[in-house]
Amino acid sequence: MLRYTIKKLLYGLIVMGGVVVVVFVLFNILPGDPARMTMGQRADVQSLDAVRKEFGLDQPKHIQFLLYVNDLSPVSWHEDNAANRQKYRYIRLLPAGSHALALKWPYLRSSYQTRRDVTAILSETVPNTFILAASAMIFATLIGIFLGVLSAVHKDSWIDRLANSFAILGISAPSFFAGIIIAWIFGFLLSDITGLAMSGSLYSYDPFRGEILTLRNLWLPMITLGLRPLAIIVQLTRSAMLDVLAQDYIRTARAKGLSRNAIIYKHALKNALNPVITAISGWFASLLAGSFFVEYIFGYNGLGRTTVTALEMSDFPVVMGSILFIAFVFVVINILVDMLYAVVDPRVKLG
Repeated sequence: MLRYTIKKLLYGLIVMGGVVVVVFVLFNILPGDPARMTMGQRADVQSLDAVRKEFGLDQPKHIQFLLYVNDLSPVSWHEDNAANRQKYRYIRLLPAGSHALALKWPYLRSSYQTRRDVTAILSETVPNTFILAASAMIFATLIGIFLGVLSAVHKDSWIDRLANSFAILGISAPSFFAGIIIAWIFGFLLSDITGLAMSGSLYSYDPFRGEILTLRNLWLPMITLGLRPLAIIVQLTRSAMLDVLAQDYIRTARAKGLSRNAIIYKHALKNALNPVITAISGWFASLLAGSFFVEYIFGYNGLGRTTVTALEMSDFPVVMGSILFIAFVFVVINILVDMLYAVVDPRVKLG
């Protein structure tokens, strides 16, 4: 098991290394001058050169890449001075004159626009995105399992056809299109009835009470983000339930006179949830990435909206930090799921 875990961790490091290379190359071939976006269109040449020097944009591309990897690496090589100790908050492993081999947290650099650390920016927005993704997953799981069971139990009835039509619609409609429609109907046309707005963040500012939690702004983006996994869970639950309900032990339970609810919820559903659990574990990381445009449409202050806004302003450190964080979440969740499979099924570990 230890060897299996180490192998998965090494694979994860290789994937993260590939993501770092792709992200750096991608955002260094995109059009746009970050210095010009920072200083404005009327900035003089001296000011632009000073900004490029401040952010290291005056260096050759291969030097910029090496410096970026050095900043990201937990073990890195830095000039040992007070400014760097404050900036990187490192622990010296091997002092060597004016430089030192240091142990530190990965440094995502600072925003071109606000000069704030990208880590601080992400720490403010990531919790909101986690709340949105978790609530969307809970919504999709509860409603999806209920509709899937209902569809399987009433196979070939109008309930089954309605549930299947809803699932097909949820899979087919892109999140950004569904978000626009949902915002227009429930946040604009029916706003007097629903009490919901087209846009708004999880926290709003009240002049008398300060920052307050506004849960009503979570409903529309939660439903929009949860539609696609909900549709998948409906189909998975229906298919698994139909397979289980055709098993011999279910017929035996009916012959023994067990009630319909006991057969469905105590015996059939418990054995039909394995593929659903697998889908849920994979979908949570996808929802974090899928929240980008949903947050932007609804004006929800999370990681997605922050990233899209930073991309518009050519604030590449924020965009790169966001993408690397999402990639890290994907890698960690996949490793945990693989380890869980190895614990549950020894054949995975031995293979």
